[in-house]
Amino acid sequence: MRKHKHTHRGAAISFVFFSLLFFLLFGRFVYLQATGVADGQVLAVEAQKRYLKKQVLEAKRGTIFDRDGEIIAEDIPSYTVAAILDPDMPQHVTDPEKTAQKLAPLLKMDVADVERILKRKAKQVEFGPNGRGITQTLKQKIEALELPGITFIRDSKRFYPNGTFASYVVGYAQKDEATNEVEGKMGIEKQFNEQLKEKDGHVAYEGDPQGFKLPYADEQIVPPQNGKNIYLTIDKHIQTFLEDAMNAVEKQYAPKKMIAIVADPKTGAILAMSTRPSFDPNKRNIENYFNDAISYPYEPGSTMKIFTLAAAVNEGVFQPNETYQSGSYQVGPHRVRDHNKVGWGQITFLEGVQRSSNVAFAKIVREKLGEDRFLQYLHRFHFNEPTGIELPGEKTGNILYRYPIEKVTTGFGQGTSVTPIQQVQAATAIANGGKMMKPYVVDRIVDPESGKTVVKHEPTVVDTPISKQTAEKVLDILETVVTSEKGTGRPYQIEGYRVAGKTGTAQIPDPKGGYLTGHQNYIFSFLGMAPRENPRLIMYVAVQQPNISYTETGAAPVSMIFNSVMKSSLQYLNIQPTVEKKRVKKEKSISLPSYVGQSVEQATQSLKNQGLHVTIIGKGTKVRAQFPKAGEHVVAPDRVLLQTDGNAMMPDVTGWSLRDVMKLAELLQLKPSFIGNGYVFRQNITPGAVIKRNDYIIVELAKPSEIDEKQQTETEQQEADGPVD
Repeated sequence: MRKHKHTHRGAAISFVFFSLLFFLLFGRFVYLQATGVADGQVLAVEAQKRYLKKQVLEAKRGTIFDRDGEIIAEDIPSYTVAAILDPDMPQHVTDPEKTAQKLAPLLKMDVADVERILKRKAKQVEFGPNGRGITQTLKQKIEALELPGITFIRDSKRFYPNGTFASYVVGYAQKDEATNEVEGKMGIEKQFNEQLKEKDGHVAYEGDPQGFKLPYADEQIVPPQNGKNIYLTIDKHIQTFLEDAMNAVEKQYAPKKMIAIVADPKTGAILAMSTRPSFDPNKRNIENYFNDAISYPYEPGSTMKIFTLAAAVNEGVFQPNETYQSGSYQVGPHRVRDHNKVGWGQITFLEGVQRSSNVAFAKIVREKLGEDRFLQYLHRFHFNEPTGIELPGEKTGNILYRYPIEKVTTGFGQGTSVTPIQQVQAATAIANGGKMMKPYVVDRIVDPESGKTVVKHEPTVVDTPISKQTAEKVLDILETVVTSEKGTGRPYQIEGYRVAGKTGTAQIPDPKGGYLTGHQNYIFSFLGMAPRENPRLIMYVAVQQPNISYTETGAAPVSMIFNSVMKSSLQYLNIQPTVEKKRVKKEKSISLPSYVGQSVEQATQSLKNQGLHVTIIGKGTKVRAQFPKAGEHVVAPDRVLLQTDGNAMMPDVTGWSLRDVMKLAELLQLKPSFIGNGYVFRQNITPGAVIKRNDYIIVELAKPSEIDEKQQTETEQQEADGPVD
């Protein structure tokens, strides 16, 4: 009886418990049905999240083209290598050691590192930077290995098919790890990032847990928005000419910097622009993050004389046949000197331009133009403001114009700083009939979907600083800088074409104060236009601190770039030669043949017939060695040294230039040392003495005007002291 009593009690408790549970669940069910809300969440929304599937529709970043539609930058498919390690998956890595041995060489990784990754406690792994962004070709090579568990995640990457090619113009773009979006970091990629930027679309639909679309489910499609395409003014052919020439100079002369710009003076369009050091945007091996062509203001040197000359001609104060005393010019407590220190005596202002006389331009600024009027022209040529070219990071120079000496030195390119692109913009006024054109690198922006041009650049006249007549006169004068025997621009003659231009040798400030000294420590440059009769191209080239020998001038590396690029570009543009070959050959430098083995008499006569000075070293009858060597170029009346058989004997080098002394030292392998500037006044080795390799040759140099005075002083001293034993 007691047993039944407990059984009934337990049954009653169970009945009550389950009854309460039933009513609780039923009430919850009614509540959910009525409100559709559970724990603050709308059940319909949660259900939609669970069953709503979304697939990304990838968009493409805009492509960058050259002026003719050649691709410079584009998105291409890329892949990330992954390995499935989860043993529950049908395809997974079954043999980590074997997989690592085969995969590592293709990813350029150590086998041990790949094996360690494949043995991690994870369901899926990747292989770091070496496994990301691989090409379709490498993907196919890996697939051919048929390695179980190795798979690929599709992506895209920015690709620059030309490598180091207008790198600072184009820039580069890369994916931001935080946002997973591609962002432009330099150049056009950065400046026009918003126009180039893409926006992915998607397809949304209801699907089952496996991702399959449910029957009769509607699709919501948000189409992808591809980035706009940008067409540059850069011409792939001219840019390639430039890159090749700069590579050659970089290899031969190893300068610290190089800058070059090629532009169309009629429109301002930049056809080529490059600097060194440069980089490959695919590798991003970047040393310098600034585009020196637009971001590097420096003292331009004598290329600035172009614009001082233009101002003087425009004002009617330049008289080419008027004479002045070259050499030096006093400005208050300061003295302006010509680059050869002693000048060329009384010469015309035209010859002063041809010889790049600082004194001529100091007198033009101070006595002809006037300092205030010259400053107005600096502003008319817009040296006081940036050009506004569509590239990031443009800087402007600094016009130093506080003190009288600064106003004068600005006229010949010292003190005041400008950028290369400012000089190119100003030079368009000379080459384009007085109209100064704004430089630009973007020709048009095109919508890839419709093919419509959304932005089109039209040539812009920035200012008209000089008249058309002035521009023609300045071109005539600048052509003589290149053609005249006295002109500093002779190395820039191009066979078949008339060239107008101006050389520059800019000093480099010393961090310790003053300027760097030494044969190489300058920025050598040339700003030229061709063909003279109707300039189609402007080109600026600057080479900083090239590794040139004492027998070479800064024109060697600069002309190596200018001449090859300008000539190739003119021919590519189908601009016909207008100068007879005979005339150009007469003015070109002489390529020396080998005189080794010839008789001294025969070699001497041959060299003299070409207008060259000849110095014989030794008393032999046959030529043993020569300097410059065979194949090197000289210009009359340069000095050629011929060493004969037998003992080398010291020549009398009195009156020689330092350059000629360095030729002698290089030929005979002597150790040179010099005191002073100018021409040789005294030498430590007596003329006629036998000299040997590694002997020291010490010379004292003086200005021509000082030599007579020094000789007279020495003669008087010797007479007073008597003979010396």
